Amino acid sequence: MNTNLVAPIPCEVLQVKPENEHEVTFRVASQIRPEHGQFLQLSLPKVGEAPISVSAFGEGWLEFTIRAVGRVTDKLFALRPGENLFLRGAYGKGWPMEQIAGKHLVVISGGTGLAPVRSLLQQAANDSTLFPSLHLIAGFRNSASILFKEELEAWRKPFSCFYTLDDEEMSGFAKGFVTAHLDKIPLTQLGEDYNVLIVGPPAMMHFTALGCLKLGIPEERIWLSFERKMSCAIGKCGHCRIDEVYVCLDGPVFNYRIAKDMVD
Repeated sequence: MNTNLVAPIPCEVLQVKPENEHEVTFRVASQIRPEHGQFLQLSLPKVGEAPISVSAFGEGWLEFTIRAVGRVTDKLFALRPGENLFLRGAYGKGWPMEQIAGKHLVVISGGTGLAPVRSLLQQAANDSTLFPSLHLIAGFRNSASILFKEELEAWRKPFSCFYTLDDEEMSGFAKGFVTAHLDKIPLTQLGEDYNVLIVGPPAMMHFTALGCLKLGIPEERIWLSFERKMSCAIGKCGHCRIDEVYVCLDGPVFNYRIAKDMVD
């Protein structure tokens, strides 16, 4: 039994699925059972490691949806089924299930921000009792950057879905940033029993949260996931420290009452 919490464990790559030109989903054999919204450290010997949110999980496997943005992720893209990827974790605090389950849920994602909330959406699609209703607003830069195409279509049945592209028109998608479509949230139908999850690039989260506040959504009902560069994942190196907050320990999910003051 591995008792070293920071020692990477070799895990077999089971499947490599390209999502688009720049993003790939890896399915890896693992007995780790994370919470929705947590992340793991993925590494390759003599290359380095990177913090990646879990995009799906099941019995004996985890999935990570990765965008090639640097040396480590570029090398990860060269992996094929049967080879090993090294994991340690899971780390961080994920989506607050104890507070959001049983209430209406609004999910607003931008680009690869859909990945950290995907496992939660999968559970909700398979369990209609998890939330009374779920409203999903998902935005992508253009048609070439769309993620999880089959799931996006399947989610139209159990959820109320609205998809948009920043600068392109396409069947099934509106045009414009997600911030231009926040009026699609049916607040009058949700009453007082709902929460809003926001995940995406920093600017997208900032302006989406401000837009939600303008609609009258209270701060305590808004939750954000900080996809920020981390290093050790156990609060020792200080790379992810923002003021007095360590994102790897206290997050990556934060309520807006805390997140609004986290200036990096």
